[in-house]
Amino acid sequence: QVQLVESGGGLVQAGGSLRLSCVASGRTFTSYDMGWFRQALGKEREFVAAISVYGSITNYADSVKGRFTISRNNARNTVYLQMNNLKPEDTAVYCCAASRTRFSTDRTSYGYWGQGTQVTGSS
Repeated sequence: QVQLVESGGGLVQAGGSLRLSCVASGRTFTSYDMGWFRQALGKEREFVAAISVYGSITNYADSVKGRFTISRNNARNTVYLQMNNLKPEDTAVYCCAASRTRFSTDRTSYGYWGQGTQVTGSS
């Protein structure tokens, strides 16, 4: 089992940047593909980005391609989400998630979730 704790959220003006971090504890971090998802108020949770165990494969939602970058530091048991050129529509609670089964954009593939961190983009 793995525990996940996110940090780095906040309020940022349109066009600004934030970097989210997610620290994992418990089982070996390199057993898991990692993903970031977000859920805006009144909407379903949606995929944002994913990264494979050793970082060789990444995938992004079309809405964030070219603006967001996912990365991981296995020595620090941490996955990051660098968010640039933020827009008001990026406002959501961002959660990191871990999957032992397969690299995926599907939230049902992820068995472990953090509590989330709020990101608010103001216009």
